[in-house]
Amino acid sequence: MYDLIVIGGGPAGYNAAERAAHNGLKVLLAEKKALGGVCLNEGCIPTKTLLHSAKIYDYAKHSEQYGVNFGGAKIDHGFVVDRKDKVVKTLVSGVAAKLKKAGVEAVTGAAVIQNKDFSGFNVDVAGKVYSGKHLLICAGSEALILPIPGLKEGLESGRCLTSREILDLKEVPKTLAVIGGGVVGLEMASYFNSIGSKVTVIDIAEKIGGYIDGDIADILLKNYVKAGIEFKLGTKITGIDEIKADKILVSTGRRPSTANLGLENINVLTERGAVVTDERGRTSAANVYAAGDVNGKSMLAHTAYREGEVCVNNILGKKDRVNYNSIPAVIYTNPEVAGVGETTESVKQKGLRASVHTFTLKYSGRYVAETEGGDGIVKIIADDNTKNIIGLHMIGSYASEIIYGAAMMIDMKMRAEDVRRIVFPHPTVCEVIREGCFNI
Repeated sequence: MYDLIVIGGGPAGYNAAERAAHNGLKVLLAEKKALGGVCLNEGCIPTKTLLHSAKIYDYAKHSEQYGVNFGGAKIDHGFVVDRKDKVVKTLVSGVAAKLKKAGVEAVTGAAVIQNKDFSGFNVDVAGKVYSGKHLLICAGSEALILPIPGLKEGLESGRCLTSREILDLKEVPKTLAVIGGGVVGLEMASYFNSIGSKVTVIDIAEKIGGYIDGDIADILLKNYVKAGIEFKLGTKITGIDEIKADKILVSTGRRPSTANLGLENINVLTERGAVVTDERGRTSAANVYAAGDVNGKSMLAHTAYREGEVCVNNILGKKDRVNYNSIPAVIYTNPEVAGVGETTESVKQKGLRASVHTFTLKYSGRYVAETEGGDGIVKIIADDNTKNIIGLHMIGSYASEIIYGAAMMIDMKMRAEDVRRIVFPHPTVCEVIREGCFNI
């Protein structure tokens, strides 16, 4: 009998399992493929490894702008992919070692919830039944494949790729079409454009970046076009054959993986394929929790970490909740994009009384010194009544490393005058935020 059975070994699952074990619970973790989930094996980490190589290559190609001449930089994509595999292997091994050290029993196999009886929940994993007092469902998500004519055949032939297969592509395609202008699509478009592919991004939406602030999306689009990426926005694809490209990346989003888990056997409510949870991670069934992509709330690895921790805390009797208003999001292209909280668009949609303040990153000496011809900005959104910071969005260098500070401001309900009293290091890009708060 286990205190907790965790289904899924991605960010939500492995982090929660470790936290639970450290707090004295007897924990079983079932993962059907590889520890680390989508993020570690075919998402966050592999893509960032590729993008880092592309960034170095871009710097080398344009180094003469800074008085440095390499005399013709080259990139070895095959080497980059091999290095990506090495990075993933190292980190997966690290996850396994941490779980073992914490005392978590990890088993491999697809988990199916059979029922609940007087002793607890019974879960079948690869033919063996385990029982637990609590369940934490962290089954993750899978690529969403739209019913586009010819797509199935394209995936079978290898001409069409999902975000998983493209990471293992050893040869650089001369032409690459990306269906979907969201985060994953843009990151891969950026990488392959940098290393020599002629890239076209196709999306039915009129703007790129999905949820990101509209003005920042426009700046990012301008940078991509300048770099040579072609965009066909507001375009509906009626068939794969109409796309003229050597390879086609299908990046049309993800959906929660809830099929074949046996959720119906314990009456766990789902809506549109996602497990329904409250801010404490509780499902409709007592002692059953869910975290990560499977609940469909915020499909980000760092959200999954926090959700899993909240679930464990509530299992332990410590009241905790997720503040979804202060979760940051990042696009790791060059330039980087990061944002948290309300956007210009959401303020209008919700009818909030708030003001939007936009500042150029050229107010930062470091940004000017390091970024030739940069057009980065930071947007600060403040409540008109309280002056609380309720949104912050930026495009430019170090955005991914700066945004946590803005998330903290929102989570702690800081006002502009509170931020003014914080001493920011100089010269840094982030000090534009403090300077901006003097104008709010």
